[in-house]
Amino acid sequence: MRFVTFKTRTNARPSLAVRTPEGLRALNGFDAPRVPQCLQTLLALGPSAMREAAAVIAQLGEPVDMDQIVYLSPILAPAKIICVGLNYLDHTKESNFEQPAYPTLFLRVASSFVGHDDALIRPRCSEQFDYEGELVAFIGKAGKHIPKSAALDHVAGYSVSNEGSVRDYQFKSPQWTVGKNFDRSGSIGPEFVSADEVPLGGAGLKIETRLNGKTVQSSNTSDMVFDTATVISLVSEAMSLAPGDIILMGTPAGVGLARKPPLYMKPGDIAEVEVEGVGLLRNSVADEE
Repeated sequence: MRFVTFKTRTNARPSLAVRTPEGLRALNGFDAPRVPQCLQTLLALGPSAMREAAAVIAQLGEPVDMDQIVYLSPILAPAKIICVGLNYLDHTKESNFEQPAYPTLFLRVASSFVGHDDALIRPRCSEQFDYEGELVAFIGKAGKHIPKSAALDHVAGYSVSNEGSVRDYQFKSPQWTVGKNFDRSGSIGPEFVSADEVPLGGAGLKIETRLNGKTVQSSNTSDMVFDTATVISLVSEAMSLAPGDIILMGTPAGVGLARKPPLYMKPGDIAEVEVEGVGLLRNSVADEE
């Protein structure tokens, strides 16, 4: 199952579409009360509700006008967005860090993300706007103190992120929070892909970032130091995970900061992140007004 959270250019109310062989379909006028129009609500209802909703939308829905669609981040108001830093050995090395024995975890806020085909915003105060292609995992089942052996039972699905970073602000202090949370500096999408369509834990997938058509990152999710199950288990020691929580699983080598000379995103650029079998996320870059 593949869901898209979207609005249209004439209706700002978020809605839910499902990918079918004929394209995206959505319920016109929200005329099926048993089908939530919020992915987070749907995840909380469980896999059977997801399957029912997908079937109803595919059967009763109408084609989405792709000229009118505005993609949104799959989950609009997640309680938690948890990010894993330094999760690929080659990226840790290029960043001049020692590989930590425990995941480098930090949080982002929902306002720092846009959807597919929307513009990433370079802030006025910095020209060090960097790309980071990442796999995204969505929590579908609540839990605390989750054993690693059961952790993947809590994953509802996956998506793609460009976890944009404002580098000079990221390193103004030992905490990365500010540089990781500028408004509209990252993106998630285009689709939520249910876990049954992705290899276990999202492992073994090619991940690639392209800037203006040139490949700048190319790796495989099997190279993650801490896999999805490990991260979920460790995070759940501290936080109760809930449906709709989002985990960004880290970026491989090739970031702009580590290049000589550095390569940063600038207005007019097109950034693409593609994860094999999950999707291709594309964003333009614009300056803050």
